[in-house]
Amino acid sequence: MPQFDLILHNAQLISPEQNSVTSGAVAINQGQIAAVGADIPLESGQKTIDCGDNYLSPGLVDIGVKIGEPGERHKESFGSAARAAAAGGVTTIVTRPDTSPPIDNPETLQFFCQRAETDATVRIQPIAALTKGRKGREMTEIRLLKDAGAIAFSDCDKPVRDAKVMGRCLTYCQSHNALVIGHPQNPDLSRDAAATSSALASLMGLPSVSSLAERMGLERDLALVEITGASYHADQITTSAALPPLERAIHDGHKVSAGTSIHHLTLNELDISKYRTFYKVKPPLRAETDRAAVVEAVADGLITVISSMHTPQDEESKRLPFETAASGAVALETLLPAALRLHLNDGLPLPTLFRALSYHPSQLLGLDTGRLSVGAPADLLLFDLKSPFTLDRHRLLSKSRNTPFDGQMLQGQVLRTFLNGQEIYRAAPL
Repeated sequence: MPQFDLILHNAQLISPEQNSVTSGAVAINQGQIAAVGADIPLESGQKTIDCGDNYLSPGLVDIGVKIGEPGERHKESFGSAARAAAAGGVTTIVTRPDTSPPIDNPETLQFFCQRAETDATVRIQPIAALTKGRKGREMTEIRLLKDAGAIAFSDCDKPVRDAKVMGRCLTYCQSHNALVIGHPQNPDLSRDAAATSSALASLMGLPSVSSLAERMGLERDLALVEITGASYHADQITTSAALPPLERAIHDGHKVSAGTSIHHLTLNELDISKYRTFYKVKPPLRAETDRAAVVEAVADGLITVISSMHTPQDEESKRLPFETAASGAVALETLLPAALRLHLNDGLPLPTLFRALSYHPSQLLGLDTGRLSVGAPADLLLFDLKSPFTLDRHRLLSKSRNTPFDGQMLQGQVLRTFLNGQEIYRAAPL
């Protein structure tokens, strides 16, 4: 009989690739999944872990994580982000280039990758800036950045205003088989907005933006994709108005996909009613009808990626009036339990949920992760769906603790996280 490095048995196996949940075990050998199923024998002397009938899935692949290196290490370092990720079951972090300075040249990217290799205990895949300084004027050295390790290109929350510049970027990326990640938002309408236009925003006296600004930004980008044939991923679709043009583009065969953030899937505009700045994110939280429409789009497979959009902010930048406070929330440790609300409250099947959290992000970026299949990296997540817990932000492992879920009851405690078959996190006994 074969001898494995480790067998995780007595588990509920979530296979997003097979779209199934089955009882069984996973055998690991030399950092890879060597066997999956209910008939793996447990030989004497074999190293095993009894999963206690809890859920075992691929580790999460999180697109759009901000790490504060270089320039804002006090908000989040590679070490703190990796510890938070492991505690949240995230085994691959896809990082944003909106650092200080931005990752817009090969030298900065090489420094970033070296720091990641030294300090991070999870996989780091970097996105590079699409334009120099993220100013929307001049294209970065895309080929050199890709050769240096950039997995995609984006100016993050600063959409390229000039359609001609954006078209050039898409054309060049298409010729080098590079993915462009866009932020679908009309930059002029959304400038300085703190809320979505509504009676509530008017009552609160907050500068707001129409939800149609998202559709306008998306339609501009989709038209340029049609012209250039480039591969394009919309980082956050958060409104019902943006769904029809997205569906048309996909139906017409363009290389287009879309994601959304966990906060827009689980929160709505009413959550800002007490001016709590931990609920201020970008784009702003939407109406409940928009939230429900985006959840349905995830269920139908129109939106294929769920991400944390982890954005650490220090206390000083959040302890300000709502209008002037910094946008963003940390979410590496809350991504899983918040996402499981979609299963528990909205009825989203677990395989569908993990397709958006693990499998589709991996496929989009050409990674071999996100699968519970023989030959895949043994990046695994074991979690308890049954035991509720109250989130205490002061116990988070991120350097910044600006989470909107502070004090809320959540379900989905991460028990263990494995990278290449090696345990990188184990929850303390309750």
